[in-house]
Amino acid sequence: WTFCTLAAVPLACIHNQDAHLLLEDFVRILTSPSKLVTDYFALGGLGAAFLNAGLCTLLCDILIRLTRAKMTETTLAAYFLVLAHCFYGLNLLNMAPCMAGVFVYCVATRRKIGENIHIAFFSTALGPFASDFLFRYTLGAAFDPSHPRISAAGLIVTAIFSLASGFIVPALLPGTAKMHKGYNLYKAGLAIGLYGMFAFALFYKTLGVAMPEIIFHANPIYEAAERNYLKFINCYFIVIFGITLIYGLSSNARDKQGDSQNRSSRPGQNGCKKRLFSFSGYREIWLCDGHSDMFTSRFGFPLTLVNIGLYGLSIMLFLNAAMAATNGVGFTGPTTGVIIAAITFSASGQTPRNTWPVALGFILLSAVSQIVFRFTPLSSSWTLTTQVYINGLAFATGLCPFTGRYGRRYGVLAGMLDAALCSSTALFHGGFVLYNGGFTAGLTAMLLITILEFYNVKQITDSDHK
Repeated sequence: WTFCTLAAVPLACIHNQDAHLLLEDFVRILTSPSKLVTDYFALGGLGAAFLNAGLCTLLCDILIRLTRAKMTETTLAAYFLVLAHCFYGLNLLNMAPCMAGVFVYCVATRRKIGENIHIAFFSTALGPFASDFLFRYTLGAAFDPSHPRISAAGLIVTAIFSLASGFIVPALLPGTAKMHKGYNLYKAGLAIGLYGMFAFALFYKTLGVAMPEIIFHANPIYEAAERNYLKFINCYFIVIFGITLIYGLSSNARDKQGDSQNRSSRPGQNGCKKRLFSFSGYREIWLCDGHSDMFTSRFGFPLTLVNIGLYGLSIMLFLNAAMAATNGVGFTGPTTGVIIAAITFSASGQTPRNTWPVALGFILLSAVSQIVFRFTPLSSSWTLTTQVYINGLAFATGLCPFTGRYGRRYGVLAGMLDAALCSSTALFHGGFVLYNGGFTAGLTAMLLITILEFYNVKQITDSDHK
């Protein structure tokens, strides 16, 4: 994924004919406060946004190797979330203090960094705080986005916040996971969202510090494309999901062929025709309920890659259909990011089968809203392709365990509840928490699972799945 993202940089520059501006655009991304939702395609350009994403994930790759961290399902999810938010709010500069705080925590508590690398990656969701503290927070009216500078006071505030976060986030993660009982796969979203609420209240509301505005940069190339890189982003994801799917299918075919030969008393003469690609075994992933599932551990890496590829392509199909049917945004920086965010837990719970009811919940709430707007004086303010709802839906797929454990109707209900809430939760933390969608899904899961358990709603059985 890192290689494909970096390889997209020169292609993006050729597509936009702005290679000469790449370094300038990249520096602008690094030195701007980046609260939700800062579109890096607008702020820095297509090439600079992909360069930022590629370098951030390259840093993650290096850290994984240096710390000898195991590439578990959780580590993979954290990696995907870093990549996702590099298109709208996370950059190479503001992620560093967040991760450094967790590294200090590991050293102080004598924990292995490699075993906690996923927490360091998750902590980057607080990147917008670091950006604002570094470049704007202590300068007040003296802040000039066209001439960014870092003050000594800004460095001190950033260091204090990062150290505090490094010790608080690891403490919150286990407790908040118990609050929604595993029914929100985006576990870190609730933990960091709650912490972000208190940080925002303390550093801004309590101290009377004005919130930053989203930095606007005139980008005629992006505007000429109608703020929608439809062809480029579709090609990027079709290639990357296609490679993932094909590699998974071919690896699975080799594994199954090897297993078949090992079972045979005469290797190589078991009568089985050699296949280049194989879906064999994928049905077991397809039938998983999504609750506490670990696909790589249970079914192997090839089948996990098959699921990632299929799931990613299904998301692309849905978004293209939604954009064709409704008025809203296109393939912006945030849209590009949340496509990656949506596959975060496709190695540990998400499949096309258990997520489509959640998406249907968003569609149904949109349809109901349109009917209400049509027959009342109220006016419509959103569609499926309004940016906040695209972002919300991507993370709402983490509610798929409701589909798996309670059935499709409750998956739809979870989607509707999340859709009703997703446009409001950013107000709680001022837009400084990049995992706002995971925070929303966590609150939704807490509400719904409490009600379902109170009324003893029956869970579906394995035979119901089959």
